[in-house]
Amino acid sequence: MANQGFLKQKAGFATLAIHAGQDPEKWNSAAVVPPIVTSTTFKQPAPAEHTGFEYGRSGNPTRNTLEECLAALDGGKHALTFASGLGATTTVISLLSSGDHIVSCDDVYGGTNRLFRKVLERLNVETTFTDFTNPEDIKDAIKENTKMIWIETPTNPLLKIVDIAAIVAIAKSCGNILVVVDNTFLTPYLQRPLDFGADIVLYSLTKYMNGHSDVIMGATVVNDDTLEEKLRFLQNAMGVVPSPIDCYLVNRSLKTLALRMEQHLKSSYIIAKWLENHPKVTEVLHPGLLSHPQHEIAKKQMSGHSGVFSFKHSGGLEESRKFLSSLKVFILAESLGGYESLAELPSVMTHASVPEKQRAELGITDSLIRLSVGLEDTEDLIEDLDQAFKTAF
Repeated sequence: MANQGFLKQKAGFATLAIHAGQDPEKWNSAAVVPPIVTSTTFKQPAPAEHTGFEYGRSGNPTRNTLEECLAALDGGKHALTFASGLGATTTVISLLSSGDHIVSCDDVYGGTNRLFRKVLERLNVETTFTDFTNPEDIKDAIKENTKMIWIETPTNPLLKIVDIAAIVAIAKSCGNILVVVDNTFLTPYLQRPLDFGADIVLYSLTKYMNGHSDVIMGATVVNDDTLEEKLRFLQNAMGVVPSPIDCYLVNRSLKTLALRMEQHLKSSYIIAKWLENHPKVTEVLHPGLLSHPQHEIAKKQMSGHSGVFSFKHSGGLEESRKFLSSLKVFILAESLGGYESLAELPSVMTHASVPEKQRAELGITDSLIRLSVGLEDTEDLIEDLDQAFKTAF
């Protein structure tokens, strides 16, 4: 299948995913598969003289292995892992102080929206949500106390594409404003924000990076040494760390990331094209389609699109409920990025915490359905969608 004009894949990605940070010589046993080190504490040869590890929250060999691999995949110098994607977000925004200001894209993960509105505002950190597809809106939203710009691209759940390089240029022209890119939807296999000037890349590893719907974890990747030191301090001081077993599982999953992402992107594109021609579908929001309003921007910074996308149908809440309840292969559930295909209704599920007025302004209606196309046979998924449409309409 053609790549729809996207960037060429970075050479050696699969090799890095298998070998980066995995040198058997790191272990006395020379184990090819990195061991799971569960110890919470480590013997010191003399008081306050440890040999690299002292306490499990501060550092762990299994976690270090994962972080080294993650940094390599994004072309970054440093990676840090956290207990969840929101844990990573909480740590990053803890770089800010009372009185600071964030400019965030308006269409953003519901949990991020809730954290910014319900927690940060109480701590006197204000957030302005605006449309990042219009650079002038971003310029207008920046204030003297703006310290961070928060990007999701593609956005969730409307799949808007944000020009990372353009926003980085705006941020740097306005002073020392950190640019954070949530790259959860694409993974470094399909997009590397550091290449376009971003300061911090953030992930919910729960999604594609783990890919098996059995681990909750987050991560950040950075190049700047000073920024890494600040985040490493917060990782330890706040204690938002993942377990060694979960780190082992994500590290294992990265070994098949390239293969999984290839199948996700192929199936989702075929299904998106099928939906475009369905008489009950009014719009398909998939960056790989020529009909996507930011398709050209996507081609400049992405190497393809993943398995998650949304579509709008001609019905309302009743038809959405019938459609979703009729699915047999797709599972009605929140989250995305696993081997299994999922479907959900953002207006009452993942984005229910977004204020109703803001949902209406964004277009997160009761007829907007988000799909996460998994690794099942593509034909079976299309047949499932077809029978659900026939039941709902």
